[in-house]
Amino acid sequence: MLGLLVFGLSIKEAKLRYFWKKGNVLCFFSYFCAFKSYHENFNNKKLTIMRLDGRRESTNVEDRRGKKTVATAGGIGIGGIIIYLIISLMGGDASQVMEQMQQGGSSTQYVEDGKDYSQVDVELMQFCKQILAGTEDVWTREFQKMGRTYTPPKLVIFTDAVSSGCGNATSAGGPFYCSADKTVYLDLEFFKSMKRQIGADGDFAYAYVIAHEVGHHVQNELGILGQAHQQMAQYGRNTPKSNEVSVRLELQADFFAGVWAYNDNKMFGSLEDGDIDEALNAAAKIGDDYLQKQAYGRTAPETFNHGTSAQRSRWLKKGLYTGDVSQGDTFSPAYSSL
Repeated sequence: MLGLLVFGLSIKEAKLRYFWKKGNVLCFFSYFCAFKSYHENFNNKKLTIMRLDGRRESTNVEDRRGKKTVATAGGIGIGGIIIYLIISLMGGDASQVMEQMQQGGSSTQYVEDGKDYSQVDVELMQFCKQILAGTEDVWTREFQKMGRTYTPPKLVIFTDAVSSGCGNATSAGGPFYCSADKTVYLDLEFFKSMKRQIGADGDFAYAYVIAHEVGHHVQNELGILGQAHQQMAQYGRNTPKSNEVSVRLELQADFFAGVWAYNDNKMFGSLEDGDIDEALNAAAKIGDDYLQKQAYGRTAPETFNHGTSAQRSRWLKKGLYTGDVSQGDTFSPAYSSL
């Protein structure tokens, strides 16, 4: 597995991704790229199962799985970034290619694919709705404590490709949050890949992925995300300073995911023994240093944009064990102490 951390820019806002090549297939995911049966992962008897029976399902979920994108154009998409990376890695100047890709408009056409979904997909969709509902309940209460009103994000479940307020994307881009339309985007196939690619498994590990993206929405609601994006734009793409801001954002989103889990368990008794280990394992497996060591046998700290395994685990654990939003300031401490 050949790996490289990059900073990818969508049409309207930056989104951080991981890029690598496995075999002859180019992969471009928020976390990783692979395929694995969800039934094998989610129902593995060795895993602990969150207590979700009887829990409500969020109504803020839009199911676009029955619609297939057949035409998209304009802006810098996932494919454009891959082309940029390939040219750059070969020592060429990809700036002109990227400029051409940014020109022109964009259009998206959807057609019904007529696909029947398996029981596994039905169960996974229910799981996502219940987890999103849990984030709504927790963050509504936490914002009330701060004298604020929480407006929940929408969750769009799609297949293959999607058009968002931040531009067009494919499922190869992995789960992402778009602040322009305050929506989390997720292809269910992502969960089916987790165990095989990085050994991150279990329903709480999957819940962590959703809660992390919702954590970015919480940052947006608090005004943190916009300020951080402004700083990153001032520093410029792919610069050490910009990457440091990115790391702070990602670690805080991990912390917020932990805060959700703590309070969700307090409200509903949702966690079993072993659930926390599943999430901490997932956080460790998506650390910048872990992925780079897997790819190259070495690390390049100046390129880190999500945080090391130790950092991600530390901030997720801090949220899990305290449940206190006020302890999640990842911007004031010195970068070396994160």
